[in-house]
Amino acid sequence: MKVLLLKDPKDKDSGPDPYIKELGSYSLEATLIPVLSFEFTSLDRLFDKLSHPECYGGLVFTSPRALEAIKICLKEKSKKEAWSKSLKQMWNIKPTYVVGKATASLVEEIGLIPQGEKAGNAEKLAEYICSREKPSSSALLFPCGALKREVLPTALREKGIPLESLTVYQTTQHPDLQESLSSYFSQQGIPASVVFFSPSGVKFCLQHIQKLSGDLINQVKFAAIGPTTAEALQGAGIAVSCTAGSPTPQDLAAAIHRALQNCSVPQ
Repeated sequence: MKVLLLKDPKDKDSGPDPYIKELGSYSLEATLIPVLSFEFTSLDRLFDKLSHPECYGGLVFTSPRALEAIKICLKEKSKKEAWSKSLKQMWNIKPTYVVGKATASLVEEIGLIPQGEKAGNAEKLAEYICSREKPSSSALLFPCGALKREVLPTALREKGIPLESLTVYQTTQHPDLQESLSSYFSQQGIPASVVFFSPSGVKFCLQHIQKLSGDLINQVKFAAIGPTTAEALQGAGIAVSCTAGSPTPQDLAAAIHRALQNCSVPQ
């Protein structure tokens, strides 16, 4: 059975994509289609703030893209040297809060120690942060995307924990998305399951998939990487067959496998 994953492939240098590999262990044939493009912004402001760890109580990351913004900054020799010589150590005295393993691994790549990666979503991370931070302490620096949800900032504000957001990337539709979807459906047919990885993915892909699936749309099992994405699908009138227990390849593959068992699906 075929599964369509609406996400960017993993970096080619780091081996096979873990989602394709994990789904393959259940004899599911998965294909990735990139959905989003990212434009990085305010990188000079970002590094200026990173250059003053004494002004902040710690860092918060809810997206791998925010770490990519930092990695772009560190490609510049002088900034990389400043980071390695002192800034990294100064930030490591403070907490670096993250959502998910992918974000945590990127935090480790720049030499920081992640906390809270098992939280899995912004709501749980907010609870985790609130249990560890004192009200009216120094602000936590939160590099984020333009489309960030307000769940985490609102939860921290209600507890009196200051958070300083800085938009470091914009999210847009991948330029090849429509063509890639049309090509997939014409060559592979209608997949047994379609997996969404973000509310933005729902916004950019769902109408195309509905049109390409036609009357067979009800045979497709729609899956979500987490509760936020599931809510976006439900808000668009789509019945969600399964949601990953946590945003990992293992949990997602197991959830899709359960959803596809003992049901009539297109081959």
